[in-house]
Amino acid sequence: MVSKCVLVIDDEADIREIAKMSLQFTKNWTVITAASGEEGMAIAQDQQPDAILLDVMMPGMDGLEMLKALQKHPITQKIPVILLTATSKVVTQQSYVKLGAKAVLIKPFDPGLLANQVEQILNWQPE
Repeated sequence: MVSKCVLVIDDEADIREIAKMSLQFTKNWTVITAASGEEGMAIAQDQQPDAILLDVMMPGMDGLEMLKALQKHPITQKIPVILLTATSKVVTQQSYVKLGAKAVLIKPFDPGLLANQVEQILNWQPE
């Protein structure tokens, strides 16, 4: 089976690294990282990953702005986006899904469970 490619966009280096290691070690997926919405947008258009894990709160282009930009661009509009947020408010999470996010994961996430959560959200078959 072809390995999945996931783009992780977060302004916190430790979050990017933990997510990358989790997805690579548990599922052997290819993981690309970006430190900002602008960088992530360029990578998404260039690489067209199978999914994007996107932090909501970032300086510059935040996660919600990027989500809207991804949906408007013909190359990226079909890429599923999972938002990462520190807010545990259900109302906020529901509004993110209404804006087009595939799902919302709460930070801090469990690195041991992250890949399985992504796989279930996207209905990917285990390899």
